[in-house]
Order: sequence, then structure tokens, then C-alpha cells
Amino acid sequence: MADLLYNILSLIGALGLFIFGMKIMIEAIQKFAGARLRRTLRSMTAKKSRGILYGLGVTSILQSSSATTVMIISFVNAGLITVEHSVGLIMGANIGTTITAWLVSILGMGKLSIGHLSLPLLAFGFPLLFLGKEKLRNYGEALFGFAILFIGLGFMRDAMPAWEANEALLEFLKQFDFQPGNWLQNLVVGALFVGLGIAATFLLQSSSAAMALTLVFTANGLISFPLAAAIILGENIGTTFTANIAALVANVHARRAAFTHLLFNVFGVVWALLLLAPFLNFIAYLSTLLFGADPMKEASVIPLSLSLFHSVFNLINVLLFYNLTRFLVKIARLALPTRRKEDEHFSLDFIGSNLLSTPELSLIEARKELVKFGDLIRKAYKYVPLLITEMDEKKLDSYGQKLLKYEDIADRKELEVSVYLSKISQSDLSSAASSRVRSMLHIASYLERIGDIYLEVSRNLKHRKQQKAYFTPEMRKQVMLLSELVSRSLDLMVKNLEAEGSENHLEEAQKLERDVDQLFQRLKSDYMEKVEKGKFRIQSGMYYSDLLTEMARIASHASSISQSISKIDSAS
Repeated sequence: MADLLYNILSLIGALGLFIFGMKIMIEAIQKFAGARLRRTLRSMTAKKSRGILYGLGVTSILQSSSATTVMIISFVNAGLITVEHSVGLIMGANIGTTITAWLVSILGMGKLSIGHLSLPLLAFGFPLLFLGKEKLRNYGEALFGFAILFIGLGFMRDAMPAWEANEALLEFLKQFDFQPGNWLQNLVVGALFVGLGIAATFLLQSSSAAMALTLVFTANGLISFPLAAAIILGENIGTTFTANIAALVANVHARRAAFTHLLFNVFGVVWALLLLAPFLNFIAYLSTLLFGADPMKEASVIPLSLSLFHSVFNLINVLLFYNLTRFLVKIARLALPTRRKEDEHFSLDFIGSNLLSTPELSLIEARKELVKFGDLIRKAYKYVPLLITEMDEKKLDSYGQKLLKYEDIADRKELEVSVYLSKISQSDLSSAASSRVRSMLHIASYLERIGDIYLEVSRNLKHRKQQKAYFTPEMRKQVMLLSELVSRSLDLMVKNLEAEGSENHLEEAQKLERDVDQLFQRLKSDYMEKVEKGKFRIQSGMYYSDLLTEMARIASHASSISQSISKIDSAS
């Protein structure tokens, strides 16, 4: 009993060493290659095949499908790619994660075992950790993690002989083995071990670690090839949990992307489980051709055969669902409907990174996105007057955080819309279409500037509060008068964005801008007069004057947007 407990603890410790080494290696790779990989993913086009290749390549480098999928989810959350575009990347990540199994099988358990080279690798990587150049330190960390990973794998293998000697355990496991011709029993047993694979991956939070543990268990025949294959199927589902957990705090689009990943893997496991017997026979046939042995009969070839099983399963799954991505996304949308209108503000709903069939159609879609952008900016303004009148510290901080979030969204939207319009401008456009593109670029820029002004106002008022430079009731009253006109100018801006042709309200917008300017000049003049008479504190007056100026700038940009819209409509 004591020996059994010792071996269990040894196995757990070795597994911990394996996970620790993988963590160090992945973090180091992300340090020296992460930025480039993120740019690669962000440059992904809507072409699914290219997305699959990008996902495969990035995961092969990072050696972690979880790291890749979390990165993908964050891009969806930021609105840089759509849920539909994320599916191709996720498919590629699923294929890329099979590289880990091959590395462990070939370098950790095969004839080319790298375990005996782990200490020399440590000796080479260790000095690099103390060098002044960051890039070399990162290389050292990657080597260090790689060596520790295989040291842990070696310890796991060393713990196995004692497990093999436990005849009671082996007899118990044999009761669950597959029986030829008994489809229902095999299905139940397969489902049970799929659940075991899901649980193992969830607990370890690493499909690579779960895969390594499975390969170690099968290397000397402790678990049969069919049972290990079922566990690997479960690990494919378990690996999706990390992204889904990360997406819990994200917006609805990110949650849908993570859920689509779960659906893709669950559906794949279902078909593989239902056809597990013929599928395993096919893998056994390939294994005999490639490795010279049948994993059903020869235990030593099981690790390589399981790696083959993992790769072939993911390749077939991608082929099966390649043209069904819209179906998966549709299910995700039904399962995760929009709860709040704010959920839809984080992504580009009308345009993608790929252009539509003609520049004219692309311009129509860009106009729709600008309408949504303008509506977002209008809605964000409601927090500005609240910052002026609210006295509660917690609420003030909350309003400031909301404006910070809106400003960040505005920056991203302006960038993506501008990139899209720039792509359109590279097409063969008429002079009228070129004029519309220029006007839309101006609109996107003005909307982003308004978002910047919101943030400036928020910081201004927060600083005023810290300096105890309070506004008098008269100051607040005058600011709210101006605020009402600014709010109307933003409403009219959105109305013009939504309007078509003759429906444009340019004259009304110009009149409203004049009203804002007249009120602003009157309030500024009145402020200067009262400062001279000593009726306003200088410090409070400075914040008051800056606030009036910023609000007038908002109205001016809103009017400029209306003028740009009129140019778009006249060029249409």
C-alpha cells in the first residue's frame, strides 16, 4: 500500500514538473514571438482556408491550443475579427495542438528520446537566463522549459512499472475494454472514458499535459489503445473549457466564439464515438503501414498510433465542418442571444476584413457601420452631464470608467473602419465613389475625436473634484444649458447618418451649431466678467472654461459630420 501511494505521489509530482516546464516554455515563446503571432492572427482575412493555416501555424509555435484560442477570443471581444472569421482559426488551432502529441511520442517515448539530453539543454539554457539582452533571456527560458518538460515526462515513465505490477488494477481495467461486435457496450464504455478525458483536461487545465499522461499510461499497455483513444476524444472537449472560462467576462461575441469552439469539438467527438470501432480499425491499418505494427496487438506502438489518431480525427473534423461554420455560429447565436444593446457595440457587424463583391456595395456596408458608430458616440454622451451633477464618488468613478471603455471602443472602430475604407479606395473607383470614401474617412475620424473629448472631460472633472474646485449652482445651470444643445446636435448627427439623400438635415445642423457657438460665446464672456469682479474662484473658473470649450468642440465635430454626410449624399 505504501509503495502504491509513493508511486501515485511520484506520478503527480512528475506531472506537475511536466506542466511547469510547458508553462515556462509557452510564456517564453509568447515573449519573443507573441507580438508577431498576434499581428499574424489580426491580419487574417475572411478566407477560411487561410484562417485554418494561421491557426495551425500559431498553435504549432506556441504549443498550446488554449493560448491560441484565448488570443482569438480576445480579438473577437475587441471587434477585430468576427465570430465567423474566428471559426477557421479555431479549426487550425485544433489541428496544431496535435503537434504536441507527436513531439511527446517521438522525442519523449520513441527511439529518438530526448530525455537523456534534458540536462545538457538545461546547462546550455541556464546561463542565458542571466544575460542582459531580453531576447536571449527569453530563448534561455524556452530551452529551460523544454528541458524540464521532458524531465517530467521521464519521471512519469519511470513511475509506470509499479503500476503494471498491480494485477488487480489491470484486471479491473480489462473489464472496460472494447468487445468486438458489441456496439452498444463499446459506445457506453467509450462515453465513460470520453468523460474521463474531459475531467482530466479540466482539472489539469492543459490538454497537452492530459495527452502526455495518456500516452504514458498506454506506453506499456496499462490502458488499451481503444480506451486511450476515447480519453483523447474527451481531451478535445476539455481543452475548450479554458477559452469558455476566459470568455465569461467578455462580450456576447467573444462568448459565441468560445461556444462555437465547444460545439465544433463536441459534434466531432459525437461522430467519432458513434463510429469508433471502424475508425480505430482504419487507424490500426495506417499504423501498420507507417510504423510496422498494429496498436491493437503491439503496445509499444500505441503512443505513435494515438498521435496519428489525434491528427486524423481533427483533420476529418475540419473537413466535415468546413462548410458548416455558419450552422455552428447560428447555434451559438441562438444559445447566446444578445441580452443588452451594449453587447453589440464591440464588433463590426456590417463590415469584415474582406470586401464585398463591388466597391459600391462595400460603401453601403461602411455607411451602415458609421451609423452604428455614431449611435454609440451619441449614447456615450449621457455620462457627461452626469459627471457634472453627480456628487457620489463611486458613481463618478463608474461614469468615468464607462467613458474610458467607450473611448477605447471608438479608437478600435475608427481604425477598423478606416482600414476597410482604405481597401475600398484601392479599387477602381469613380470620382464620386472616391469622394464618398474621403467623406466617410472624415466622419470616422470626427467620431473618434468626440470619444477622445469625452475622456478629456471625464479626467478634467475628476481632477476638479480632487482639487475641491467646486462649481457654483449658477455654473452648473449654465453648463447644463449648453449640454442640452450639444445633446441635440448629436441626435441630429445620428439622424443625418441614418438619412438618405434629400432627407439630410444639413441646414438644421448648421443652425444648431450657430446656436451652440452663440451660447458658448455668451457664457465665456459672462465668465470673464465675473472673474474680473471676483465672483468666481480662479481655479473653479479654469475648469468651468475648459468644460465649456470641450462641449463646444463636440457640437462642432457633430456639425462637421453632418456636412460630410451631405457630401456623401450629393456624390451618390
